[in-house]
Amino acid sequence: MRTSIRLSVFALGLVVVFAAATGLGRWIGPEPEPPPAVMSAEKHATEERASEGHSSEGDSSEGHGEAVPAGLQTTEDGYRLEPLSPTLATGAPQPFRFRILGPDGKPVTRYTTEHEKDLHLIVVRRDLSAFRHVHPVLGPDGTWEIPLAVAAPGQYRVFADFVPAAQEDGLTLGVDVPAPGDYRPAALPAPAPTSTVDGYTVTLTGDLTPGASSTVTASVSRNGKPVTDLQPYLGADGHLVALRGGDLAYLHVHPQSGTTFVAEVPSDGTYRLYFDFKHGDVVRTAEFTREASR
Repeated sequence: MRTSIRLSVFALGLVVVFAAATGLGRWIGPEPEPPPAVMSAEKHATEERASEGHSSEGDSSEGHGEAVPAGLQTTEDGYRLEPLSPTLATGAPQPFRFRILGPDGKPVTRYTTEHEKDLHLIVVRRDLSAFRHVHPVLGPDGTWEIPLAVAAPGQYRVFADFVPAAQEDGLTLGVDVPAPGDYRPAALPAPAPTSTVDGYTVTLTGDLTPGASSTVTASVSRNGKPVTDLQPYLGADGHLVALRGGDLAYLHVHPQSGTTFVAEVPSDGTYRLYFDFKHGDVVRTAEFTREASR
């Protein structure tokens, strides 16, 4: 009997608690929906962020409409740089082979000639202490090949600079390729107005200004006398490549006239400039360190 009474009291208590909870929920009510004006504003803000390239998962420089410097990507516009040789040789040259794959996944076999070549291959060590500018040969199957060796072991960035026949704009794709061996990093020389190579002195004038077009001019002398009979190289009196220290961004440099170039640097920092010139039927490279600041 006492057990029955206790069970009845317990059951009655459960009913009371449930009823109280239900009443409290009705009294408080569900979380109200935002007013239509607020919902509309939130929707508009979301759509606006999406149209500007923003994402709720985080921003990127591309999201702000800033162009990504060339050479930082292995793939762009559906084109991909695919190295077929896993390493670079030191000592005796060995064949270095690669392909450019198109948006259809097949090797590209047709290119638009630019600066007298269908493709320019730039090979630079990650610490910017070694530089090669070469021109491989294209096989009928879309494989590029060239005998190649670098001076010292290390991690290298290989850039392919080309214009596919299927599109108007050129591309510069980059990929890291190692040269096995005892790697010893080298510090960059301090900025200086002149560089000496094989008895030639090259003077580079002009400053690099981030976010603006900067004009730089190279002049070549030998034994204290100006060299005025430079031979044409790649359709001009010289060729200039500029790389940003740290990430090795490949910067656009446009020849203006003679050995005067217009460079576009996107940020403050250290840059390495490589000036190729031809004299006495030999192509030489003068190297410069430049600091860019606003």
